[in-house]
Amino acid sequence: MQEVLDVSNDVAAELAGVGDGVLDALRDRLHCTILLRGNRLTIEGERVHVSEARAVVDELVELVEGGHEIGPGTVDAVLGAIDQAHDVREIFEDVVWRHRGKKIAPKTVNQKHYVDAIRNHTVTFAIGPAGTGKTYLAMALAVRALSEREVGRIILTRPAVEAGERLGFLPGDMLAKVDPYLRPLFDALYDMLDADRLTSYMEKGAIEVAPLAFMRGRTLNDSFIILDEAQNTSPEQMQMFLTRLGFGSKVVVTGDDTQIDLPREQASGLVSVQDILGTIDGIAFIRFGHEDVVRHKLVQRIVEAYRRHSEATGADRPR
Repeated sequence: MQEVLDVSNDVAAELAGVGDGVLDALRDRLHCTILLRGNRLTIEGERVHVSEARAVVDELVELVEGGHEIGPGTVDAVLGAIDQAHDVREIFEDVVWRHRGKKIAPKTVNQKHYVDAIRNHTVTFAIGPAGTGKTYLAMALAVRALSEREVGRIILTRPAVEAGERLGFLPGDMLAKVDPYLRPLFDALYDMLDADRLTSYMEKGAIEVAPLAFMRGRTLNDSFIILDEAQNTSPEQMQMFLTRLGFGSKVVVTGDDTQIDLPREQASGLVSVQDILGTIDGIAFIRFGHEDVVRHKLVQRIVEAYRRHSEATGADRPR
C-alpha cells in the first residue's frame, strides 16, 4: 500500500531536520518505507503499518502547525500517546516553564503523568533510568512555583555518595568537595534562569543547593524541596529527609534504583520507601522506563539492555 501526502514547507523542514532524524525514527518505529521529496511525503508498506504511520504523521503535522519543534523523540511520544488513547497536544502543550524562548514541557505520556502528580500531591517519587526528565521537570516546576510566589524558596539536595571516587581526595574545603555532586543541579538552574537572577535568588536564600546531610534537624516550611539521586540514601536518611516536610511545602524525590552507589550490603532508602509509603494518600509514585528516555536513542537501548541483564541474573539488593 502507498500513501502520498502533500505537506507545508514548515512541516517538510521539521521532518527533514537534524539529518533526517525524524524520518529515520519514523522508518525505524513504523516499519515503512518513508520518503520526502520537496513537499511530498510518500509512505509505502503493509496496510496496517501505513495506516499507523499516517496517524503518527498527522499528529506530527498538527504539532508543527501549532508551533512545536519536533525531533526523533517526538515520534515515540506520539506513538505512546496513541497507544494510551491520549491527545498528544495535551502533552506537548502543558508548558511547565519558559526561558528565553525555550519551552519546557512533557515529552512522553509518563512525563505528563509525572507533572500532574507533582501538581496534585504533597510528596512525589519519580523512579527510573537516567534521561527520563525526572529532575529537570521537577526543577522547572519548582522555578515556576517560586516565580509565581506559590512557595518562598527552593531547596535542592543530593546525598554526597561516591561513585567510585573519594571525597577526601578532592581538593578544597567541604563546600568545594561536595560541589561536583551538586553541579548537575546548578547546570539545570542555569538552563532555566538568567545568571544574575539565579545569583540574586541564592544570595537571598530563595534557592538553596546543599548536601543531604545539611537537612538534618530542620523543618522546611513554604518550600519546594527536591531530593535528587535518592537511590544513594540509606533508609534512615530517607526517613530523616521526609520528616523535614513543613507546612505549605512540596517534596519531589527522584532516583534510579538500578544505579545504586552504596556498598552492596547497604539497603537503599529509595527501594525500601516504596514498600513503606506506597499506599499513603498524598504521596504519588511514578515509574519511568526505557521508553521515557529522551536523550540519544542509544541511551534507551543501553538502559533496556541493563534491565534485561539484571532480570536474567537476578541481581538485587537488600531492602
